[in-house]
Amino acid sequence: MSKLPETGFLRLKQIIGDPKAEPPISGLLPMSKSSWWDGVKKGIFPKPIKMGPNMTAWRVEDIAELIARLGAQCTGNANA
Repeated sequence: MSKLPETGFLRLKQIIGDPKAEPPISGLLPMSKSSWWDGVKKGIFPKPIKMGPNMTAWRVEDIAELIARLGAQCTGNANA
């Protein structure tokens, strides 16, 4: 996995991946699209930014923070 840029936007396929794409896209978080959207709806995952009528993206900063928070939960360090 490559390093995330400090700023910018990520599309959903960059976050959860797409094994059917050519070439396959490896995601940052292993989950289904429906699980991702359920987490967004419940406030567990960051809210998207509507960039246009057919384009939704997430701020890199929000995704990096989510990954750090999930990593802290996995290691038992909820204060990180």
